[in-house]
Amino acid sequence: MKCPHCTVAFFPETERLGIGVDVEGFWNLAILRCPTCKKLILCLEQGNRLLGEVTPNLPALSGGVYNMTMREPKLSMVRPKGSARPPCPPEVPDDIKEDYAEACLVIADSAKASAALSRRCLQHILHDQGFKSDNLAAETDMIIAKGKLPSSIAENIDAVRNIGNFAAHAQEGIAVGEIVPVEPEEAEWNLDVIESLFNFYYVQPSIAKKKRDALNLKLKQSGKPAMK
Repeated sequence: MKCPHCTVAFFPETERLGIGVDVEGFWNLAILRCPTCKKLILCLEQGNRLLGEVTPNLPALSGGVYNMTMREPKLSMVRPKGSARPPCPPEVPDDIKEDYAEACLVIADSAKASAALSRRCLQHILHDQGFKSDNLAAETDMIIAKGKLPSSIAENIDAVRNIGNFAAHAQEGIAVGEIVPVEPEEAEWNLDVIESLFNFYYVQPSIAKKKRDALNLKLKQSGKPAMK
């Protein structure tokens, strides 16, 4: 995993502190320590059943360190608050930075909220690049057709609009008749796509400009004309 404090990858060793049992199941505090920055990473862990044999004396699980692992537990990071995403590049406009930072911050608590903010962030990027229409679907079509995006980005960009739409409006599944939720991995994918757009539209042009400016200065100092 990546440390959410310093973003350095490491192999986690988890210690579990049994908090207690209530009508919703078992509660643990999962404790990890990053070997690089030495900071603690704390997660609440809740599950209805435990793997292995459960001790009949449930009150004994109300405290103390033990090593029982829950089956498909629900996790909620409590320290640090937010995600292990890198900070937004400084080249990105402030209004877009704000939406992206908030989408990262809320993802641990609500994939739906994060997806909705990613959708808003996408629309701000489209408008900043001059792609404006009556709705986001049309704007997305425009940037795919005219934005000269690499295929790896163009093939994924519409996912942000669709997943964000699930977040904004309840979508009913055709097969089961159930509301389609936004999954955490889908919200993470949205942020991956947004980051790729940051790199293409803001970071790489800024790097190229700095290189051109440096070369033009060198040409000027040597009495030669600037690049065309």
